[in-house]
Amino acid sequence: MTDNTKKPKDVTVAKAKGRPLLTWVGKKPLGRVKAYPAQAVERFDATGGQPLPLQAVDWSDWPNGLPHSGLLYHGDNKDVLAHLLVNGFRGKVKLIYIDPPFDSAADYVRKVELRGDKAAVKIEGEDYTLGEQVQYSDIWANDNYLQFMYERLLMLRELLSGDGVVVLHCDWRKSHQLRVILDEVFGPECFQNEVYWYFYNKMHDIRKQILPRATNTLLAYRKGDEGTFHRLAVPRSEVVKQLKRVKVNGVLVNLKDESGDLVYQDSDSKTLDNVWAIPLIPPADKKQKTDYPTQKPEALLEVVIQLYTDPGDIVLDSFIGSGTTAVASQRWGRRWIGCDINKGAIQTTAKRIQDLMTSQASVSGAPSQGDLIARESEAPLPSQLAFSTYRVNDYDLQIQHNEAVELACQHLGVTRTRTDPYFDGTQGGRLVKIVPFNHPLTPLDLEALRTELKTRPTEERDIMLVCLGWQHDARAWVDAYNRNRPVNKLHVVELRSDRKHGGIIRHEPLSASVTARREGGGAEAKLVVEVQDVVSPTIMQRLNLEQGVFRAQITDWRAVVDCILIDPQHDGAVFNVALADVPERKQDFVSGRYELPAPPAGSMVAIKIIDMLGEELVVSLPT
Repeated sequence: MTDNTKKPKDVTVAKAKGRPLLTWVGKKPLGRVKAYPAQAVERFDATGGQPLPLQAVDWSDWPNGLPHSGLLYHGDNKDVLAHLLVNGFRGKVKLIYIDPPFDSAADYVRKVELRGDKAAVKIEGEDYTLGEQVQYSDIWANDNYLQFMYERLLMLRELLSGDGVVVLHCDWRKSHQLRVILDEVFGPECFQNEVYWYFYNKMHDIRKQILPRATNTLLAYRKGDEGTFHRLAVPRSEVVKQLKRVKVNGVLVNLKDESGDLVYQDSDSKTLDNVWAIPLIPPADKKQKTDYPTQKPEALLEVVIQLYTDPGDIVLDSFIGSGTTAVASQRWGRRWIGCDINKGAIQTTAKRIQDLMTSQASVSGAPSQGDLIARESEAPLPSQLAFSTYRVNDYDLQIQHNEAVELACQHLGVTRTRTDPYFDGTQGGRLVKIVPFNHPLTPLDLEALRTELKTRPTEERDIMLVCLGWQHDARAWVDAYNRNRPVNKLHVVELRSDRKHGGIIRHEPLSASVTARREGGGAEAKLVVEVQDVVSPTIMQRLNLEQGVFRAQITDWRAVVDCILIDPQHDGAVFNVALADVPERKQDFVSGRYELPAPPAGSMVAIKIIDMLGEELVVSLPT
């Protein structure tokens, strides 16, 4: 199942029901998609092999060959969803919550800082920040966004169980169009609710002559005639008198006392309606806040999960982002599956889940409930205390595309545009198009450019195409195109070889000095791992410091390290996390010295070091 030598399989996807109809340029049905194998890359088990109390879950609906644990996938969610369909999850998922891009015409970034107190890390003018790291770009060409969502909703419907529910989180930009697409895919009769998440927005913009926006929209659709639904109560701001009602012959009637007077009771709660007042995560909440853009509060996901699922049910989020869906599912005893194309999202989610599972494995008792729900019942035991990370379609870019785009634009002097749906910016009198860096420039890219220019008959500017490599037939295509064109001539900048602009895409990897030794003998033998130094050329470059200056101003190498993971018996393929050093607060450092039970002689210990920009280094040493 995880053998990457297997050939891709075709996955059949049923057509949409097709009652309401939204059309767009390039709309096409999704009949078949390729399903690629997944490679297991990391496992974490908080139990340490010891049996601990868990939710009594029937795992018979879980596909063979997959561990009974949480599943975290790194890759394009279209590939991941196809993989899940072909490997036994069709019709198994009880709740799908997705918080996809909002088509906001913006890049979403997270603030990246070094670890430690400000007094310990001295970088003049930078306040020890690495600036902003682009996590994903929410800028779409033409109607690509609608086709993107249409395809994924069709596949998500296939994964839902007969009584399952999908909840799509969106805002004013696309909610009207997405609801029509949901009607087409699921049928308007399967619409359940339009929920308004209200959060106080203190950043009012009075210049635009619009009312302050303080809501997002959650659209809920069930798959079948009936879906799981639990009525929830929320606390009132003050106690009120309420008529007491009882059932008589199946009908609710007002209760009266012996004198015939109506009976009242005090009520401190009310039934949850479709307006949820849940505050945004306060900046001071360092425990929950990850600095990941678009992170949603756990309290919001807690309500969604308790409304539509029971303990042990499967919850899927195919835009996992900061991992809040997985965290809330884990906290409330649900099984969960998450995926994201962004490596930073996978790392952020993994750290949060490791921390939560470790806490659940070591502390008895139920977690505290959020402020919105007024339920007396305790949260259930977790369904699992382990999770596995997989990579689908061998998705592992050495550099993040969005980061590389920003670097290229800065180097080339490109002025980014947020209004053009196709071109990325301008340079002087030229339009600039950046070809995705995960493939070389091909004739298909050039044909797409030609098609776009046909829609702009008055456009006379030349075009700069920025790429990483280009095929020989692409060179011939450009030469032929330019030969008889007085306008819109193409100028290709290949970032590795261009005489004027090339050489900027080069990568010096993270390096570290690490030792591992055995101490003691017999049952008392232990493995001692010491990380003595870590050098991050990427961080040095971001800070624009030479190595000597870097050392003088950042005296502790641990300032650049986000976390350290150790696998004492690494098999060379899957990284099994036996020890995770993930400091809880930004001002805290990793330890750097670790003691573990000694593995069998001849084992290889692997130490994974992740820096503050998310770059990973795995050092393998004999024991």
